[in-house]
Amino acid sequence: MHKRGTHKKPEKIFSVDEANDRIYDIFRNHNFDYPHDKRLKLAQFYELLMKNQETENFTRLTKIRDVAIKHYIDSLIILNYTDLKFPLVDMGTGPGFPGIPLKIHFPEEKIILVEGVKKRIQFLKDVREKLELKELDIIGRYVTPDFVLPVKGLITRAVEEVSNTLENAVNCVQTGGEVYLMKGPNVDQEIKEAKDKMKHQFKLTGNHAYALPKTPHERRLLVYKKL
Repeated sequence: MHKRGTHKKPEKIFSVDEANDRIYDIFRNHNFDYPHDKRLKLAQFYELLMKNQETENFTRLTKIRDVAIKHYIDSLIILNYTDLKFPLVDMGTGPGFPGIPLKIHFPEEKIILVEGVKKRIQFLKDVREKLELKELDIIGRYVTPDFVLPVKGLITRAVEEVSNTLENAVNCVQTGGEVYLMKGPNVDQEIKEAKDKMKHQFKLTGNHAYALPKTPHERRLLVYKKL
């Protein structure tokens, strides 16, 4: 996370067409094949995110290469390792990750972005309108144990510990539904603690270690089933 008080503004904001070309090159160089129409939406999202970053501090990634790899590929590569269940809640989506790239990828599926910071909520609503995204709900609040919205899937890229995330999500996922946790590589201790604390509510059914293609950035995708 960026340090509070540090606001990194983009040095340059590419137009949608140029951003689309650059994202195409970056994806190709990182062995990430992606359809043109959806990539164009990602380019539009990039422009909105960077224009917003000039006044608001929503992301520490302001170079298009970093956005393409650490936001876009990072959000979408999980589809190589699991089949998401919908409706899907993106818990603590921030400025829209992974929820907006996933919405672009799955235009017909229901996705619900949940975020507690008001300024981010307004930005997400603007993105929804300008990108003409359907079946996208935006809820302004934090996910806590008293948040009851029984969906089939919940995903988060938040930094909270595994057991805390599962505790907060316990009434947001229906029985048989799945929680997808996008984590860094060093989560073995968190997995153990979650097993001790949440074994009657959740079972670990997927544990996928991988790196973003042609980068040193290691990731772990954890999939938990609600019992």
